[in-house]
Amino acid sequence: MVTATFLFGILIQILAFISLPFLCGGVLQKIRAYAQGRKGAPVLQILYDTVRMLKKSPIDGPFSGFFSESSAIFAFAFGLVLWSLVSFEWASLLLIPFLIGMIRFATVAYAVENGTSFGGMGAARETLLFIFGEPILILVLVVLESNVVFHENFAHISFAILFFLGATLIVLSELAKPPFDDPRTHLELTMVHEAMLLEASGRTRAFFELAHQFKTASLFLLLTKLGLEHMEVFLGVSSVPIWKELASFGGAILLSALIGYWEANSTRRKWIWIPELLGLNFIFMLILGILLKLGK
Repeated sequence: MVTATFLFGILIQILAFISLPFLCGGVLQKIRAYAQGRKGAPVLQILYDTVRMLKKSPIDGPFSGFFSESSAIFAFAFGLVLWSLVSFEWASLLLIPFLIGMIRFATVAYAVENGTSFGGMGAARETLLFIFGEPILILVLVVLESNVVFHENFAHISFAILFFLGATLIVLSELAKPPFDDPRTHLELTMVHEAMLLEASGRTRAFFELAHQFKTASLFLLLTKLGLEHMEVFLGVSSVPIWKELASFGGAILLSALIGYWEANSTRRKWIWIPELLGLNFIFMLILGILLKLGK
């Protein structure tokens, strides 16, 4: 029985590894469309678009060079490694900021080499989010790597809610969701990721999109595991492989739906406001982490 349960857990883990990158983005877009009163594209539309783009050859611009040809492959490779790390936990999760940084470097290098003003604007915004967001992500991962457990009492539950809200804010920052950006407007020239990929087409665009979906699914699954492994109420579930994988899969899908609804009902803030928000979040998470360790 133990062997069968373990094997079923591995099977669910593999199925989640294959399907979650497309389901998370698809559910997010579908919920966002419903919240805006639209039918929206099918949940697997991202998969259909990716397959279609992979069949097309890219059209490089006049200023294309090494990064234009290789950045998409680098971003895809690091995104795949990131997704496998979060899914199977084969190494320390403190590698996550490095892998996200490499995906960001490849995307920014592509945008800058093409030399468009819009690509440079998107690269500047992406770098700003990276500078202020990565220290907070590292703090979250330090807690995830520790043995902190939120017990079933008012004080610990309050701390847990505050901590997860701060962690969710950094996920919104990493994915450029409201209040940091607003993908609902379809104004590519004002966005972060879309502005950097205006020159991408064919397989190049497909690899960048896959890297972004790997990153999205990784952050959603990371938040889910953060709750399962550090909330006392879920420790019984997380101790059984099959239930842990089912809960992680369902939690990532639920988080996608919640962020899709949030995205449809919120607006972005001015960019001059972003450093203040992330700076305050860093101080908040630092003080909260110290209090959690002192109260352990």
